[in-house]
Amino acid sequence: MNQIQDLHKQAMDFAEMAQIAKLRGESALALQLSRQAFEKERLAAELIVNNIEAEPTRSVLHRSAATLAIECGEIPTAERLISIALSGNPPQEIAEELKDLFVHINIHKYFARRGIVFDEAKL
Repeated sequence: MNQIQDLHKQAMDFAEMAQIAKLRGESALALQLSRQAFEKERLAAELIVNNIEAEPTRSVLHRSAATLAIECGEIPTAERLISIALSGNPPQEIAEELKDLFVHINIHKYFARRGIVFDEAKL
């Protein structure tokens, strides 16, 4: 569990540095740091993926990795991480957050397939 915690801490440190870089207008650096955060969190999630009893840690790590994947433009990976998290036994609140995250990354495609123009500002 220490390795998982270490990776998660490193991921959160990179994510924080990425936010600071964004605030400074350093978008290339922010993306690079977000990618490092994503890779660390993905590795942490992979170490616990088969331990279904390790909730809520398992689903929280997968949710966090999915969120970071989205920031890096890795949408298919985010979808996979969300699915893995939901395939376990996440607490209801985290399961709802995972479902909301899935909808968030797919809503535009959903409406486009139906010929509906989606205006996020009106939402």
